[in-house]
Order: sequence, then C-alpha cells, then structure tokens
Amino acid sequence: MRVGFLALGAGLILASLPTASDAQRADNDILPRSVALQQEGVKAQGAGDLDGAIDYFESALAADPRNRSAIIALAQVARAQGLPGKAIGLYREAQLLEPNDIVALTGEGEALADKGALELAREKLAAAQRICKANCPQVAALEKTIQSSASKRVVAAETLAPKPVVTTATTGQN
Repeated sequence: MRVGFLALGAGLILASLPTASDAQRADNDILPRSVALQQEGVKAQGAGDLDGAIDYFESALAADPRNRSAIIALAQVARAQGLPGKAIGLYREAQLLEPNDIVALTGEGEALADKGALELAREKLAAAQRICKANCPQVAALEKTIQSSASKRVVAAETLAPKPVVTTATTGQN
C-alpha cells in the first residue's frame, strides 16, 4: 500500500512540473490542476478554514505559478487575518502578471488604507479609476475603505492630541 501512495505522489508531482509546451501556453490558460486546487481553497475559505485555504492556494501556485487568482485569494486571506503588509506584497505580485488587474490594484489600495498609507491608497484609487471607467464595485469598495480609514485616523489623532490644561485662578477670597 505504501508504495502505491509514493507512486501516486510522484505521479502528481511529475504531472505538475512545467513542460516545454508550458512556455507556449497563453497567460490565461492556467493548468487545470491549479484551478481545481484553487477551488478547494475557495471552499475552505468559505467554511472559515483560513489555514486550509492558504494550503490549497499555495498548492495551486505550486502547480501553476501564473495562477493570478490564487495569488489574489492568498492576499485576501492575508488581509482577513489582519496582515495588510503581506497582502500588499501578494497584490503586487499579481500585478506583475497583469498590471491592469482591477481586483489586484484595488485590493492593494485597500490593504494600503488598512495599514494607514492613505496617500498611496489614493494613488491606487486614481489608477483604478483610469482603468475602470464604468461602474466598478471594486473602485467603490476602495473609496469606502479609504474614507473609513481616514475617519479612523482622524479620531485616533484627536484622542492622542494633548489636552489643554485649564487652571482656575484664585481671587484671594475665601
């Protein structure tokens, strides 16, 4: 039995290795094994199993490193885990594959806003608006995230600002 598992595992590994014909495939022609692993990751994420989702998404990328959707899914999980810096890096990696990916662009903007980098987030918003001229829900979500982060930053600054010291003057009367 154990030999069978090893042979099966070796077969899966060999099947996922790039071949000479892979270099000739179109960028949007992601290997089916990668797509299947990504779909399992989406199911795990939907069930709240973020660690399982990460495993599936990373496996999808091992099967086909050009799977931009798996990279974006990993970024979304990182953001959900409160790791905006990691999410920013992943969104940028997705944009290396497709610079005009509106989901990656606005996702990076949202993660930047989460981190407090509002000017950079606004730059991403402007770029997204240039790409998506019509009604884009991603652009609207980024605008909302920037507004929300900006209002949180203002409140936080007000709570940290020193309060004026008020002294009462004594008039000498008892």
